[in-house]
Amino acid sequence: MSEPKKYDFQRIEAEWQSTWNANNAFRALPDPSRQKFYCLEMLPYPSGNIHMGHVRNYAIGDAISRFQRMRGFNVLHPMGWDAFGLPAENAAIAHNRDPEEWTWANIQHMRQQLQRLGLSYDWEREVATCSEEYAAFEQRLFLEMYEKGLIYRKKAEVNWCDECKTVLANEQVEDGLCWRDKSVVVKKELEQWFFRITAYADQLLDDMAQLEAGWPERVLTQQRNWIGKSFGAEIIFDIPAIQQSVTVFTTRPDTLFGATFMSLAPEHPLALSLCRGKAEEGDVVAFIEKVRKQDKITRTNDREKEGVFTGSYALNPINGREIPIYLGNFVLMDYGTGAVMAVPAHDQRDYEFAVKYAIPMIEVIESEVGIADAAWTGEGKLINSGAFDGMPNEAAKEAIVTALATNNKGKATINFRLKDWGISRQRYWGNPIPVIHCTDCGVVPVPSDHLPVSLPKGVKLIGANESPLATVPEFVNVACPACGKPARRETDTMDTFVQSSWYYHRYACQEDTTTPINRQMMNYWMDVDQYIGGIEHAVMHLLYARFFHKVLRDLGYVGTDEPFRRLLTQGMVLLGGRKMSKSVGNVVDPDALIARFGCDTVRLFTLFAAPPEKDLEWVESGVEGAYRFLGRLWRLVHEDPQRYLGAGDGNTPSAAVRELEQKLHATIKKVTDNMTGHYHFNTAIAAAMELVNVMTPFEDRSSDGKQVYNDALRALLKILSPFVPHICEELWRDLGETTLLAVEPWPVFDALLATADTYELVFQVNGKVRAKVDVERGLARDMLEQMAFANERVQEFIKGMTIVRVVVVPDKLVNIVVKPQ
Repeated sequence: MSEPKKYDFQRIEAEWQSTWNANNAFRALPDPSRQKFYCLEMLPYPSGNIHMGHVRNYAIGDAISRFQRMRGFNVLHPMGWDAFGLPAENAAIAHNRDPEEWTWANIQHMRQQLQRLGLSYDWEREVATCSEEYAAFEQRLFLEMYEKGLIYRKKAEVNWCDECKTVLANEQVEDGLCWRDKSVVVKKELEQWFFRITAYADQLLDDMAQLEAGWPERVLTQQRNWIGKSFGAEIIFDIPAIQQSVTVFTTRPDTLFGATFMSLAPEHPLALSLCRGKAEEGDVVAFIEKVRKQDKITRTNDREKEGVFTGSYALNPINGREIPIYLGNFVLMDYGTGAVMAVPAHDQRDYEFAVKYAIPMIEVIESEVGIADAAWTGEGKLINSGAFDGMPNEAAKEAIVTALATNNKGKATINFRLKDWGISRQRYWGNPIPVIHCTDCGVVPVPSDHLPVSLPKGVKLIGANESPLATVPEFVNVACPACGKPARRETDTMDTFVQSSWYYHRYACQEDTTTPINRQMMNYWMDVDQYIGGIEHAVMHLLYARFFHKVLRDLGYVGTDEPFRRLLTQGMVLLGGRKMSKSVGNVVDPDALIARFGCDTVRLFTLFAAPPEKDLEWVESGVEGAYRFLGRLWRLVHEDPQRYLGAGDGNTPSAAVRELEQKLHATIKKVTDNMTGHYHFNTAIAAAMELVNVMTPFEDRSSDGKQVYNDALRALLKILSPFVPHICEELWRDLGETTLLAVEPWPVFDALLATADTYELVFQVNGKVRAKVDVERGLARDMLEQMAFANERVQEFIKGMTIVRVVVVPDKLVNIVVKPQ
């Protein structure tokens, strides 16, 4: 008897990856006769090496893509590279390499790593955002947006990372630190380019209704909070000493009678005017300089609030009372008007500030507990509010605003926390902004036939106080396209998040090299049916991509409101309770694991160890366990082929045949259910493992026995192939099949057979589950009740109690209701 065939994963995985490529198994072309499914993982930055976070993300997407392909969908599953940006430039500086050379070398290496994982990508659609083609198309889109008034340039105070030598968007500042290198972010005033994202603030909020069924609620909540729509009023406070007025935005006009001081942002244009010539001037100037060094997050967090009196007073417009004007480190110029009417009796932040600086408080909403220890922020009737006394505070909001409006001292309004997206970056390795500055003509767009504006070669990347591009005369000095006079090219490059805001459109029409986005192809492929990526992108990439898609809709490129129908935010990969990170030194090398166990093992572990949205703790024994399971799967086919080969022995089929047949159909149903919508890969794989447990001891050699074992083998390989495709393809061929398993139809189940003769009966006490047992279907109610009272776990919870009643739900549960004696 010959030795069973060995599981040589290295040969198997290399051969099947080659076979898939040779057969264009994953090539995606529009086919109106078939329903499409667009599955997408967030594209990686080409750092040079993939890590286990990449492996998990891409294994999730691959399992979904393979499953949907077997279900008959025309699947688009692409991959590309978020290739511009600071990491590449900083790495190139550190290694004394050219950023372009560094990036393309990393792309080549990472592509090979991903291909070794056997991921079902259509590599014909590969996109690198640093390619000349992509850059040219993006510059065209920039100019179209500029023409529509969606892009503008202005001088603004910006977040400056001195380590990166560039500006950061508000979303890229985390706890006062740069999101990339964690260095301190400071304020700096620069001429900057902005996308008018605020023009879409209402749409970004309202269209979340389209996402509620498919996006995690916490992502939607984060976006709602970041956009921060507030309904309130603008109220005008006069400042007689300087013959000026200040407008404040408030959501609480009902508390106006209780405003006992005003807080201005230290950056407010009136800040110095208020103190000029007064004793407080020195303190105010010192305070302003101190606050300028603080980031917005630090200023608005829960630390102790700081302020300084300006020496000036404003007039409360509702009663004419003088109130002192302070500068407060917690007041920001980019929210509202940079001025706050402070009502310490009914706002805890103002309360703490007033206590610290001995400022009076006036209670204007009658409270239940008073304000001796804290501000009262609940509802109530107005007091100390003149003609409005006794009015419920919610009704008083509109009444007070109406009274202010009659005297031109206020009006109802809406405010947003969201600010326009600053996209200027003062670095070399990015997509150049395609405009020219002319003394006579102003800002002049680069003509379309002069695109792309390409980056010059051999640029010195360090030592410059401005953009490295500004040091290259042959790049900067150009003729004005409008008048022909000497002009200066823009030297800022675009934020890397611009490239990642529309790449998913380009994937879907990569074969069209004449236009950034082909509308006909968009009509077929878009929207993305399943998007997969990290929760950390909730208010950066995901918000920007939604905005960009809406702009492209309005430019006529796409026909839908939202780009991503469903979003899966996968958890992190942890080792020792900490996120895998090079800086921590706890990275597990995927290449070494693949060499040792094979990529099917690595994929299986990452998908089985935890639900995709949860964090995954990396455990070496778990990887070894996945490898052992694949050995069991292999042996089902090769250890004893006589279980499914040849004619039956004529014996009457045993009860095991019926059991295996029922288990087979129940497994297909469970895996199908777990792979549809919520993608519970771990429980789907567990169901397949249970089927293997039933198949392993199966010994029935009758004709029926061999047939059901054959059926089980083929169905098992199909349902496991999205997770471990290489070994399943090999075993499929070893069973004598000649088709590619990757494109085989998903198995179907018999609903009657999928319902087993036994079920899991739940025992409850006072509605709480106390035990579960497998029982036969169809048992009488009194029998189920007897079984519940006989159960040892149930007895623990009913001992010494009075039985009130027993609720029996056949084929489901028994609930014993008790009370103390």
